[in-house]
Amino acid sequence: MKEKGETAGKKFAGSKLGLRVLSFAAAVVYNEDEAVKVLFSFLRDEKKHVLSLVGAGGKTTLLYEWAGYFAQLGRKTAVSTTAHILQPPKNFAADLREARRLWQKASFAVCGEVEKDTGKLIAPAFLSQLAAEAEIVLLEADGAKGRPAKIPAPWEPVLLEESDAVIAVFGLDALDRPLQEVCFRYEVAQKNFGLAPAALLDTETAARLLLSPLGGRKNVGDRAFYIVLNKCDDEILKAKGEKLREALCALGMKKEAAALRGTLGDLYL
Repeated sequence: MKEKGETAGKKFAGSKLGLRVLSFAAAVVYNEDEAVKVLFSFLRDEKKHVLSLVGAGGKTTLLYEWAGYFAQLGRKTAVSTTAHILQPPKNFAADLREARRLWQKASFAVCGEVEKDTGKLIAPAFLSQLAAEAEIVLLEADGAKGRPAKIPAPWEPVLLEESDAVIAVFGLDALDRPLQEVCFRYEVAQKNFGLAPAALLDTETAARLLLSPLGGRKNVGDRAFYIVLNKCDDEILKAKGEKLREALCALGMKKEAAALRGTLGDLYL
């Protein structure tokens, strides 16, 4: 029997946008018999969700792709932040009234308050109301200054009480490069994990950081937790991504909760 989300997705799967959006939603999970294409549970269960994206190496792109996916399925979808995001050229909603107008047009709403000093969006005063009214809220919960890897500072990430799932994003191009070159807040990694700034970020270390309560799993608590290994765009990065996923699974991560994203990954670009 097919999942409801799968059936709904097929309504626009033949369109250009549909092909692009669904490609980000699909994750390949292997069992002993065959390869079965499924969706991350929050993408297919048609339930209400507040999803927090943390980490580095492609959070914002994924945020907007999933926003488009949910909006195309007719879900009242909002994008916001508990940190900072750039104000988009369209779909901006300064209040709930504008968000509702965008939902009526089958669009997602990007909600935030413009910070005077930076011009970026910060969490709006109505964020809790937004979380109550929207069916899907996608939040960028920390920043990474464009680096492919990230270790959170003591005050990061900022997760709403309403958030039921956390998705940690990691750029595969960070692997086998010096920590100080690829990791935002590498000095925190040095303090908390004893890692030298010049040390190469190898597979085992990356897996340990992603699953650590001081790393990718920080403040997750009882929330559902997923990992997206991003930038799987050539055979070398694909091999590194598969090796990293194996290392994550060896540490207890469920395979269906960790996906490779990119032209050669489970989440196709």
